[in-house]
Amino acid sequence: MNRGVRTAVRRALRQRLPAAVAGRERERGSGAGAVLVFALLFLVLAAFVVDGGLSISQRERAADIAEQAARYAAQDIDEEQLRVSQGRNAPINYENCAQRVAVFARQSGLSAADVAASGCTAASPQQVEVRIRLTYRPVLTGLFYSAPVTVHGTAKAESVTG
Repeated sequence: MNRGVRTAVRRALRQRLPAAVAGRERERGSGAGAVLVFALLFLVLAAFVVDGGLSISQRERAADIAEQAARYAAQDIDEEQLRVSQGRNAPINYENCAQRVAVFARQSGLSAADVAASGCTAASPQQVEVRIRLTYRPVLTGLFYSAPVTVHGTAKAESVTG
């Protein structure tokens, strides 16, 4: 390249350089908005994943406690009737179902309000049905939604001999 062309290119660059620098100044910080939006989106998705998993876990726990409480209530059988029938019939003392469910719920660590809201929904000498209420607070969505969440579990147990 000859010397005259180099000089002309340098002059042109010097004239355009201040305009390019000024354009960069106007764009400064424009990426911060995008970073903020993606960070917020990430937090919302994390909240749904964490609290969604907690909800599933608490529903399973309520169902497990209901199954165990139903078995516990159904184990209270009329022993005299069992002896009289020579082991063919084992009627449940279904009148005690609500008390036995409350005892089991307390032993399982449920709050007093949850114990009071739990109990037998149906009871007969052959079968008991139990409903357990479980209340919990969300972890991350609790920042936006402060009310506790309530889940229920229901289970049946029957008296079988054999």
